[in-house]
Amino acid sequence: MSSALKDQGNAALSAGNFDEAIRLYTEALALDPNNHVLYSNRSAAYAKAGKYSDALKDAEKTVAIKPDWGKGYSRKGAALSYLGRDIEAQKAYEEGLNHEPSNEQLKEGLREVRAKLVTQGGAKIMNPFAGPDVMAKLKANPKTAALFSDPSYQQLIQELQSNPNAMASKLSDPRVLTTLSVLLGVDIESAAAEGDEPMETETSPTPQEMQEEKKRQEELQKQREEQAKYDALSAEKKQALAEKEQGNAAYKKKNFEVALSHYNKAAELDPTDMTYYTNIAAVYFEQKEYEKCIEQCTKAIEIGRENRADFKLIAKAYTRIGNSYMKMKNYSTAKLNFEKSLAEFRSPETKTLLSQVESILREEERKAYINPEVAEKEKEKGNEFFRNGQFADAVKCYSEAIKRNPSDAKLYSNRAACYTKLAAFDLGLKDCETCLELEPNFVKGWIRKGKILQGMRQYSKASSAYQKALELDSNASEALEGYRACLLETSANPEEVRKNAMADPEVQKILRDPAMRMILEQMQSDPRALQDHLKNPAVAAKIQKLIESGLIAIH
Repeated sequence: MSSALKDQGNAALSAGNFDEAIRLYTEALALDPNNHVLYSNRSAAYAKAGKYSDALKDAEKTVAIKPDWGKGYSRKGAALSYLGRDIEAQKAYEEGLNHEPSNEQLKEGLREVRAKLVTQGGAKIMNPFAGPDVMAKLKANPKTAALFSDPSYQQLIQELQSNPNAMASKLSDPRVLTTLSVLLGVDIESAAAEGDEPMETETSPTPQEMQEEKKRQEELQKQREEQAKYDALSAEKKQALAEKEQGNAAYKKKNFEVALSHYNKAAELDPTDMTYYTNIAAVYFEQKEYEKCIEQCTKAIEIGRENRADFKLIAKAYTRIGNSYMKMKNYSTAKLNFEKSLAEFRSPETKTLLSQVESILREEERKAYINPEVAEKEKEKGNEFFRNGQFADAVKCYSEAIKRNPSDAKLYSNRAACYTKLAAFDLGLKDCETCLELEPNFVKGWIRKGKILQGMRQYSKASSAYQKALELDSNASEALEGYRACLLETSANPEEVRKNAMADPEVQKILRDPAMRMILEQMQSDPRALQDHLKNPAVAAKIQKLIESGLIAIH
């Protein structure tokens, strides 16, 4: 039944009975709603009837149901062209040709729409005949309704709908002026008879519209230039481009073997275009064939140089070589190729890659420099300088020893001792911290830290360092002496101790805490509350900090 209705619709369409054809196709679709051919045929009927918006909807439905069918894109392109949306029409024809490269109907449609764009020169042309309801509007107006008795009138309107540039040659036909009067709502016939200037039908464009129009014109110009370049190509070069497009489609689907065959064919057809070789290299890179990737990129660069290729393409090839060497862990050669790429074009992505490889090389250089035997010799030289009171020379030797063996905690302790003698307490304290991170139970490291803090007059912190040393070795006489000295300083100069403590950011933070102030007030009025508060580890740590700073004392 659906097939019979379709055949009847086809007959009505051929006879020019468009409304009847639309009705029959609609009935057929009710029986077979997923039949792409029916949507395509009804789109054609709508277009013939001047209902271009409906034609476009059916064409889009056709493409949605069968996206690989060229005729659907042909219908879509025609409908868009009738609506004056020529750039979109061009894209529809091009998309159809991606699926059916040999479709003559699509090729012809593409040629026509490109010719329109070139003729228009990117200018904004208002086509009063391109509206979706033009035919209905003309049939409803008494001035134009009678004109439909002549079949040539409808053909005239359809011609002006598809090609607004033809209007200039048709103005001598009085029916055109009558039609324009009806469509624009302006008495053009009277104005023409009286010799008046035609009325303005468009308002002045806004700055934003002007900017958008400029961009559109630039895009159209670019398209025209690209088309001109394409038209000037030989048949072999055009075929090579077609092979490349097929290769790109396969590459996106990760069908690398198919992509490789297309790229190789493109290179055979046009051996002067370096992009085919970089595309081949891209496939080898994905297949982890890095040597082959490098070989193809090198060949691409040679061909690019010979044929004066864009420097950005040369840069891209060098970057791909660099990435291949990165994967092969040949970082120095990767660095060299990234630098060559940047010499051609300063790509932000390549700059980032260069920074990454330079970081890797620095780390490798650092690791290669490590030699515990050399470190031990430098340490002995440093010890000799230290015994002779040549502390600056000792620092140089210990620094070299640290570079040679950065995981030896004792080297940092030795250099900290030198910094202490040179009164460079900040540097010495930093070395002590590193030393104790590497070896937390190193007694001498805690004693060094205590001496430096003592020299910085931070007696409470120094006391804590000495206490830690004594916990590790109760017989450490240096730690015991230092601890007693700190206690004496605290007792003799309590005000100075408090002043130093108040300058400590950590102490300041504790004292600004409202909860801690409340706890301290409670402890002052009720000393027994201390035991309860010490059960909270966070509060206990803060109280211990205040005790170490000398701000509070527990009796």
